[in-house]
Amino acid sequence: MKIAIASDDEIRIASHLGRTNGLVIVDFEDGKEKNREYRKNDFTGHKRGMKGSNHEPGKHRPILAALKDCDAIISHGMGRRLISDLEVAGIQTYLTKEEDVVNAINSYAEGKLDNNPELGCNHNN
Repeated sequence: MKIAIASDDEIRIASHLGRTNGLVIVDFEDGKEKNREYRKNDFTGHKRGMKGSNHEPGKHRPILAALKDCDAIISHGMGRRLISDLEVAGIQTYLTKEEDVVNAINSYAEGKLDNNPELGCNHNN
């Protein structure tokens, strides 16, 4: 199982998935962390120069491709359309109030990570 955590610095959880500098990717085996890597964000619309809040259908394909090997994504926030697209792709979303990447990893592994769907944003769609 793999999870992705939006983070600008590999220490703190980013406030918005689309604007994060990258993702901490954690690979679990038998409930324990096996491997950790950092993937630079060159796939979200915001990082590719998309302006404004007009998110057209299909704009999330690069994000879905970047996360295709992940089972879950953790962030402080992301657009509701992205949440829906991720869930359709079988990727569970967690919008957490946790700020620390390591604490989030441990809480996820223990099945105790908070999830606050109200932290999603609408982007006018």
